[in-house]
Amino acid sequence: MRYRNIMVILLLSLGLSGCYQSADVTLHEPGVYKGTRDPLVKLQGSEGQQQKLKERFNLVQTDR
Repeated sequence: MRYRNIMVILLLSLGLSGCYQSADVTLHEPGVYKGTRDPLVKLQGSEGQQQKLKERFNLVQTDR
């Protein structure tokens, strides 16, 4: 009887440990981006990148 109770407690504790959720909290400030830098932001101002984007846009949007 005692062995069974110990096994039930162990199985319940193992089962509940799968429901554990990390308490890692990220605080956000409005208007402040804290993520990694996007490498495409540098390219966005270049004329070559703008031309590529216009071409891609025209390939899709001309049928509408």
